[in-house]
Amino acid sequence: MVRSTQLLHTQREPVPARPAATILLLRDTADGFELLMTRRSATASFAPGAYVFPGGAIDAADAQAHALANRRPTQDDAHLTQAIAAIRESYEELGVLLARHPDGRHVNDADIASIHRHEPFFEHCQARGLRLAADEVFLLARWITDRDLPKRFDVPFLVARMPQGQQPVADEAEQFEPAWVRPADALARHAAGGFPMIFPTVRTLERLREFPTVQAVLDACASERPLWECTPRGGRVGGQERRFMEHETAFGELELVCPDGQIVHDLDWRSDRAAPLLRNLRRLTAPNPGVMTGPGTNSYIVGDAATGYLVIDPGPDDATHVQRLFEATGGDVRMIVCTHSHADHSPAARPLQALCPTRPPILGLPSQPTAMPNAKFTPDRTLADGEVLVLQGGGNTHSLEVVYTPGHAANHLCLVLREDGLLFSGDHILNGSTTVVIPPDGGMTTYLDSLDRLARACETQGIEFIMPAHGHVLGFASQAIAKLKAHRLAREAKVAAAMRARPAGDLDDWLPLAYDDVPQPLWPMAKHSLRAHVERLRTLAPAA
Repeated sequence: MVRSTQLLHTQREPVPARPAATILLLRDTADGFELLMTRRSATASFAPGAYVFPGGAIDAADAQAHALANRRPTQDDAHLTQAIAAIRESYEELGVLLARHPDGRHVNDADIASIHRHEPFFEHCQARGLRLAADEVFLLARWITDRDLPKRFDVPFLVARMPQGQQPVADEAEQFEPAWVRPADALARHAAGGFPMIFPTVRTLERLREFPTVQAVLDACASERPLWECTPRGGRVGGQERRFMEHETAFGELELVCPDGQIVHDLDWRSDRAAPLLRNLRRLTAPNPGVMTGPGTNSYIVGDAATGYLVIDPGPDDATHVQRLFEATGGDVRMIVCTHSHADHSPAARPLQALCPTRPPILGLPSQPTAMPNAKFTPDRTLADGEVLVLQGGGNTHSLEVVYTPGHAANHLCLVLREDGLLFSGDHILNGSTTVVIPPDGGMTTYLDSLDRLARACETQGIEFIMPAHGHVLGFASQAIAKLKAHRLAREAKVAAAMRARPAGDLDDWLPLAYDDVPQPLWPMAKHSLRAHVERLRTLAPAA
């Protein structure tokens, strides 16, 4: 866990999230299903003027009304309470009532007209013998309002089929202008600026537009578990606030820099200055963006003014980038570590060393004879697996443990900042893409074995964040590694299938089959990883 003393910003406790419930009422049409949405009052304290799904806070009475509701055998008490709250809110806001008569008939507009909308809801239902159709309400997702907002809710997004024989009528107090809209159309209107929606609504519609029918949505929700759960985080891109879900590439960095949710971190990629991540950690991205380098190579600066600095992956031999590293450290570099010898990682080491009056040693693993001609590297001192590099001063200690991780390159290593649970992964783990494995210097079996080793390190050393050489900080470190390994093995299964389909083929024959989901401009690089998979499969074949 990151030391609180290293956080950049004073933390404050987010406002507690109140329990609430939202319901998406769906109906089928010839052109795909539609959802019922309404516009919130322009004076509302939350999401004023936005188009939303009906819903609101869960009341104590909702939990006391279980006897009035039908429920599925798999529907627990908490989900039943949420469904009841959503039914009540849809009635109060839109006059839509998910309920049935004792004989099983759904209520219709005539039944609803006999109930006064602003009188006690549950008493009226009980007096008329109505049963709330909670068994027809399913859990789609769970959203918890962003930590930075002054009013927060913990909201299950529920789905149900719109009852026949009813027409929505807005209460004209909280909700206005009920509208049926297809998810894709709502998103298009929002993008054009004429249909304001808040972040959870937009992202929910993005997921739902992939479903063809109402039944397909309900079937997906049959497990009683949410299809996703999210508490978004916000950052600044181009000077504007933007929000991100847990699976998106910027989320981990925002969690590291602003754990309490403050929107103060800039996510723009800049090579002219170092981006502060913690008090003892900055990232300076080299000006070498490209297909293989993403936004550029990340050079990490670990340490502080009292301890001096350790630079990880000084990057390509770019004089401007080297000068900026020198300026960012004030020249007080104690060590330079290269995770491996590729041309976008190690060539700047010697120029940076020459600039610094401290003449810091260049540390790493020497390149092997299998390395490419432009990836030759000889450190001043060879690091040992498990060795710990220490910066100390001013009462602070920053300890970096060396972890040998061949696979992407034969001389690849990672570093673990023990005190803060951070993994500097070089090219072994990237954010937003998978690294290429180029035999013979790289190998797929050693790559996967190294992933397993990093997974164990995450478990034993409490590593929560990964600092990749390309892309933003990755959060949920153990999950990220597990997902990456699963992706590699799934790719390998496609390679094996391609080889079976074309047993007399070669790499060029198998590439279109195994990488059909990868854009063709990337196939030349994918071919290297394909070769690595083929070599691994052929090695494993005798044992199969």
